[in-house]
Amino acid sequence: MSSIADILKRSRTIAVIGLSHKPERASNGVARFLHGRGYRVIGVNPGLAGREMFGETVVPDIASLPDEVDMIDIFRRSEAVAPIVDAALAHLPGLKTVWMQLGVVNEPAADRARAAGVQVVMDRCPAIEYPRIFGEMSLSELSERIA
Repeated sequence: MSSIADILKRSRTIAVIGLSHKPERASNGVARFLHGRGYRVIGVNPGLAGREMFGETVVPDIASLPDEVDMIDIFRRSEAVAPIVDAALAHLPGLKTVWMQLGVVNEPAADRARAAGVQVVMDRCPAIEYPRIFGEMSLSELSERIA
């Protein structure tokens, strides 16, 4: 299994499940951070579908995402993860990573993803891991950017 550094190096197109349009929300700050690092970030939120954020059109559901999405970053409660992972496995042929945000853990969904050959990261944040691994900025600077 690849390390988190390998995942962050190889990922190019990230779907942020539960993206908020509110700048103070974690999903927005993380998406902004990732977009600023050169990742293509596509939001998934039925309430924002059709709106442009981070240079991409927000889609209503996973089935509406382009095939080249290689990572999903889930900002939903742990109990809501299973159908998200199942939909991603069914609709995203290029999916390589399922990432569950801080506080989000769903072992049965993770097991299904792993069984399909998809890597899983749980209870972590790519916007925290990126500077930790690549030494780009301190965590206090990161929290200021995300806030």
